[in-house]
Amino acid sequence: MKKIYIIKAGTTFPATLQKYGDFDDWTVAALGQTRLPLEILDVNGFETLPDWQDCAGVTVTGSHAMVTDRLPWSVRLEQWIADLVTHEVPFFGVCYGHQLLGKATGGEVGYHPRGKEIGTAGIRRLPACDQDPLFSFLPAEFYAHTTHAQSVLSLPAGAVTLAENDFEGHHAFRVGECAWGVQFHPEYSRAIMTSYIEEQAAELQAGDRSVPALLAAVTETPQAAELYRRFRRFVEQRLQTRLSA
Repeated sequence: MKKIYIIKAGTTFPATLQKYGDFDDWTVAALGQTRLPLEILDVNGFETLPDWQDCAGVTVTGSHAMVTDRLPWSVRLEQWIADLVTHEVPFFGVCYGHQLLGKATGGEVGYHPRGKEIGTAGIRRLPACDQDPLFSFLPAEFYAHTTHAQSVLSLPAGAVTLAENDFEGHHAFRVGECAWGVQFHPEYSRAIMTSYIEEQAAELQAGDRSVPALLAAVTETPQAAELYRRFRRFVEQRLQTRLSA
């Protein structure tokens, strides 16, 4: 039976890991209960990636690595993602996964010219969401957790921008019919976002960022979180439709 694959593209800070678990734990919780088999592949352990025909859907987590470092595992993932998109396998990339989707399909990834975006941020829904199976429910503005230094600086040809804010023009996009990338973190809870700010407090203070202000602005982000559940339901329904055809 086809599976939903979670590609774990790294691990979190040690203190955050001890308190809240790791990227794969958050992703499993965010997806919610599924009737499909779920398999986690860690970039530090896998030697081969599954054939696209074995994938009901794929999600790639965030990472503390940088896409521009061109690490061997990252290059392999990038090439694999391009194959998934070609064969219309439902894909959902988060932060690093979002950037890999952009790179794999012809976009440009690099350091954001304004530096790091971090904290709970307001994000605007764009008109293209109206016809999108995942994003159509979102209000004009919603909140999401962010922490990233790199971005998709230019989208691949034909990509559809779904969400933005004043800092990040490509907070969400879709390639083709069923490959999405989100620069924000729908899998983060308020506690995880708080931990990420605290873990990076010295760096933020050195850059004249107000850590108390960032911490005070952290809140839960239920609308962003719903995107992962909608992706899981999309995968389930798509597979059921194809099996019934």
